[in-house]
Amino acid sequence: MYSVVSTDVNMMIVVVTPVAPPGKARMLDREVVMDVKAITACCDGLLAAPLSEAAAEDLAAAFKVMADPVRLRLLSIIAAQGETCACNLTAPLGKSQPTISHHLSVLTDAGLLRREKRGKWAWYAVIPERFDVLRDALAATPTAA
Repeated sequence: MYSVVSTDVNMMIVVVTPVAPPGKARMLDREVVMDVKAITACCDGLLAAPLSEAAAEDLAAAFKVMADPVRLRLLSIIAAQGETCACNLTAPLGKSQPTISHHLSVLTDAGLLRREKRGKWAWYAVIPERFDVLRDALAATPTAA
């Protein structure tokens, strides 16, 4: 179960409450808070110099957005097709429409996807520059822009 605690242009906090299957005891009794910030810039490189605490937190939050198999598959499918309608993403992933919408929203809020409304459908495309930021953060030295 997901509930949005706070939203604005730069950040969304999602509280995830684990729900046990019918007839089973609740396995986890905790909430996970995920801080989603737009990925715009980072640092000179993780191996080039020590990260500040703030840069480390921002970088960790950015990678946390991508540290989900459904989101990685969504990014892969959308990148391979150039752009795609949200209506075409439920079947390949075998997930429900609300689940796909949630993950697309997280990726869009992080600045990894561009969303365009066409009629009643939303179309998504990858923003390659945002991946450059993450790649550069992992590089020993930054790449030339």
